[in-house]
Amino acid sequence: MNRISQLIAFAVGGALAFALLQSLSACTEGRVALDQVVHALGSGALDGDATRELERVNEVYDQYSNDPSNERQRAHFRDAFRLVRANYVTEVDATGLIDAAIAAVNALEPRLHGVDPHLLVETGLDGMMAKLDPHSSYLNPDEYRESHIVTKGEFGGLGIEVIMEDGAVKVVSPIEDTPAYRAGVEAGDRITHLDGASLKEKTLSDAVKVMRGRPGTAIVLTIERAGVEPFDVSITRAVIRVRSVRWRMEGNIGYVRITSFTEQVEGKLTEAMTALATQADSQQTPLQGIVLDLRNNPGGLLDQSLFVSDAFLEGGEIVSVRERDSRRDRVFLAEPGDLSLGLPMVVLINEGSASASEIVAGALKDQNRALIMGRRSFGKGSVQTIQPLPVEGALRLTTARYFAPSGHTIQARGVAPDIALTRVVPENVEDVPHVPREADLPGALNGDTMAERAVKATLPRTDCPAAGPKDDDFELGCALAYLHAGSTVVFLNGLAAKSLSAEPKAPAL
Repeated sequence: MNRISQLIAFAVGGALAFALLQSLSACTEGRVALDQVVHALGSGALDGDATRELERVNEVYDQYSNDPSNERQRAHFRDAFRLVRANYVTEVDATGLIDAAIAAVNALEPRLHGVDPHLLVETGLDGMMAKLDPHSSYLNPDEYRESHIVTKGEFGGLGIEVIMEDGAVKVVSPIEDTPAYRAGVEAGDRITHLDGASLKEKTLSDAVKVMRGRPGTAIVLTIERAGVEPFDVSITRAVIRVRSVRWRMEGNIGYVRITSFTEQVEGKLTEAMTALATQADSQQTPLQGIVLDLRNNPGGLLDQSLFVSDAFLEGGEIVSVRERDSRRDRVFLAEPGDLSLGLPMVVLINEGSASASEIVAGALKDQNRALIMGRRSFGKGSVQTIQPLPVEGALRLTTARYFAPSGHTIQARGVAPDIALTRVVPENVEDVPHVPREADLPGALNGDTMAERAVKATLPRTDCPAAGPKDDDFELGCALAYLHAGSTVVFLNGLAAKSLSAEPKAPAL
């Protein structure tokens, strides 16, 4: 095992995904069960103020619990509170945490001595964690067990990554070849009702629980989409098997798409590069370049993003992870050995490229290994650690930020492309859907203000020829045209020459 594949217990997932498509990394000397490698970073001693704040929770517990003698659940809340205080990425006010927990309990409109201790504490924990950033949350025992499964690239659900925005579930991205994708769900769609029930007063966790269900059962989603009237779509739940890596030849260019960073990526990427080289040899057409497509990839396992970055680098820094306690900071380096043997590369990204995708794009950009093309990425630059709790369940807790080799954090800003490809507004659409980014999320951590490398060019994506199996992918066409041109100057001059005879286009965003 090389040095980047050490024990890693960080989660670097993108937006909250249906069926908890979260990001857990688990690489040791051989794969072992996730619960053997995720870890708590310390129980956290309580100071006087924190102890006094916990007494407020104890009073609420005694007031509303139908079994105040259940010390197990009382201790459960205390353990979680300690972990948050000790390990969250920034220092957090004890009073604010307890206020949020009590407010959540009060929202139940509880009767005196009428609430089950499990419900009481889980509600309080949900409220407390909601006080933090949008990627921190409490996992009850069922959710914790499910989180072990989904990183293998197979889980039950609809196949969408979602966030909560203004009382509606907003789709960040449908996952390819899933029920939601085939039903026509699109990035930017707002889900307002589930089986006719409004989500106005529901949390994201509530909505996810309703959408989760037995494969083969159906659910009706009411969707709002810019430019059309709200409509219903019925989707049948299924076991989602994410094919994480796809590849094919595009003429003499190798095309590799990574849809999510599951455990499958390392083996499949190696298989892809071998297959592309073999196919090129059989066609007697040497590979001229590689397109790595990370569009709408919401993230995944940290160790897999490190592998992908290392696969195309001969050395240098990939990413650094910095915690509140600088003694726990880590820097991950690449080792010699480039699977593509130094072929020119273009990496495609967009607003749906998040977290692990941004680690790869940031590393290849800052190390000048690849040209980044598309639109600014999502901006999810925080690290989550799954920290099991002694009684039951776990916390998904933001414990660090990750930094690109240039030294700036991707958090809130994302990775900027070297060549920006703007969307084109159709003439019959007045309001193009805004695809949310990290900075749009309530409570999102701030990034930094370091200067970025200047964008080399900005152009409408439709300036390029369409490509792909359906001949409708202009962004891929831009990537292929760039690799065939061999340089930015030749690429842009070629497009300029073609545009002289082109018809006027719709305005670009």
